[in-house]
Amino acid sequence: MEHLSQSPNDPDFVQDPYPFYDRARALGDVVFWTDYDMPCAVSHRAVTAALRDRRMGREAPADLAPDIPPALAPFYDVEAHSMLELEPPAHTRLRGLVLRAFTSRRIAGLGPDIHQLCHDLIDRFPAGPFDLLTAYAQPLPVIIIARLLGVPEQDADRLLAWSNAMVAMYQARRTPQIAQDAVTATQEFTAYLTDQIAAKRRTPSDDLLSTLIAARDDGDRLSDAELISTAILLLNAGHEATVHTLGNGVKTQLETGHKDSAPPAIEEILRYDPPLHMFTRWVYEDLDLFGTPLKRGTQIACLLGAANRDPAAYPDPNAFDPARKGPANTAFGGGIHFCVGAPLARLELQIALRILHDRCPSLALTAPPEYADVYHFHGLTSLWVKT
Repeated sequence: MEHLSQSPNDPDFVQDPYPFYDRARALGDVVFWTDYDMPCAVSHRAVTAALRDRRMGREAPADLAPDIPPALAPFYDVEAHSMLELEPPAHTRLRGLVLRAFTSRRIAGLGPDIHQLCHDLIDRFPAGPFDLLTAYAQPLPVIIIARLLGVPEQDADRLLAWSNAMVAMYQARRTPQIAQDAVTATQEFTAYLTDQIAAKRRTPSDDLLSTLIAARDDGDRLSDAELISTAILLLNAGHEATVHTLGNGVKTQLETGHKDSAPPAIEEILRYDPPLHMFTRWVYEDLDLFGTPLKRGTQIACLLGAANRDPAAYPDPNAFDPARKGPANTAFGGGIHFCVGAPLARLELQIALRILHDRCPSLALTAPPEYADVYHFHGLTSLWVKT
């Protein structure tokens, strides 16, 4: 296995990680990233295989699980009940309960709300240059998820602040202060949801949180801790991915002149500049991944951004082609941990981009967009435009 070094905080890498991915793939399907001290699957075939291989998973083997510092326990106590961090049988039970409530019919029913909210947000665009992220890309998914869960949408700013603080724990720039802010946000978010769940028990309604509560109260084993972790996961993951994808997508469309919002164009946006670039897994038994031996207890990174630009899977991968055909991109992961919110994210992106370009046909950049130092996520600091 070839070794290579690249700081994830290096300014050049932050702005354009794809040359590093090209160098990594040239060394093989799996390389060792010394800055992370772990092997990384970098080709499309290796990432796809690693995401689906049941000899690997998200949950650390019990005898190898890292120690959690007491100061960070509130954050990791919530993570411990998240279906993103669990494996079967716990994952199967929890994901099944969520999918029973998070139905395709419920998601499709959000279409009119998404449509109206997009128009409402555009109606408030200022006359001069403005940041499209704060005016459009950020409020849209947070408000929609608040409505989906059944929590007051006027709390969207608090939900957004808690979400941003918590997901910062997974960024390469993490500091002790970022970690403490994440713990504080977790405690406040947990207290807020505890109150919301209590209110829903007293007065249920037709929303996702009430449906999940009913599943537990009808005899299923969904605990209050699981309810809280699931609600936090749906908000944090849904918000982070959709904001970055919408921002990256508009940037790409304005730079290339392609303003298509059809499903193939959405998939190309997800392939070309995905919101999440790394997804880690633990190796549960000794195995071989395309010629690279991996020992039990190894943690391996699936570099989704590298897989999506693999020339072996996509001809001319560094070109943006809204009509592109090819294998499924890895932006939403794969296997049993494939993103449960993918249908909602796709619906939001299709509607938001179509309405944005219909309402603002002269939309143009007013400043060069810059990416934020948030790896292993990949999103913009701002997106200054004029209509």
